Amino acid sequence: MLFRQLFDKESSTYTYLIADEEAKAAVLVDPVIENVERDLQLIHELDLTLKYCLETHIHADHITGTGKLREITGCLSIVPKNAGADCTNMYITDAEVLHFGSIIIEAIATPGHTDSHITYLVNNDRVLTGDALLIRGCGRTDFQSGDAGTLFDSVTQRLFTLPKNTLVYPAHDYQGKTVSTIGEEKKWNPRFVEWDSDSRKLRSRADFIKLMSNLDLSQPKKMMEAIPANEHCGKSVEKSNLK
Repeated sequence: MLFRQLFDKESSTYTYLIADEEAKAAVLVDPVIENVERDLQLIHELDLTLKYCLETHIHADHITGTGKLREITGCLSIVPKNAGADCTNMYITDAEVLHFGSIIIEAIATPGHTDSHITYLVNNDRVLTGDALLIRGCGRTDFQSGDAGTLFDSVTQRLFTLPKNTLVYPAHDYQGKTVSTIGEEKKWNPRFVEWDSDSRKLRSRADFIKLMSNLDLSQPKKMMEAIPANEHCGKSVEKSNLK
């Protein structure tokens, strides 16, 4: 399996390129519109064919490159069911599996950051967690039908139950971290774990909800532009700005 983690500096977004090198088939997860040319160049250099663009959720901080990539390559768009996107070729739901070549990608429903968020388990050894689980953090829950209690359940019941050496690749990181593991996050993620000098334990659901309700975060700069654009695979922006 070929696996590449690609970074967008403006939004601190990670895009993931996953490919079967024998079949020459590839997918991009959470592409960013400003990086379409970069992604296409890499796909060309690696002699791959882009088959799918997957979204973990409707993003609020960047505009997806899926629409433009589909226009250029003929790839198929895959979006979580009930995400409010009217542009996709396919919807994906919990436990659905995508096969291409030797690659197996299983959808794990992880709502809470948004109400239709999906995590992707790739070849049973790594998870692309979107904004549900970040490295030593998690996505916010104060808009896009987010719910802190639901996110707590998603992470503790769906992700923290995976093998501890499962690699964690998030959709964002703001301190330069690139990868973690389920075991690390269960031990050290301060959103979900509290500790003192003598002990460490999982926060209660009620404490997590209280913590999330007191974050007092500013709105994403591109939120008013990004959400409606992403509900149309970025097409509304492409037509006006990317002719």
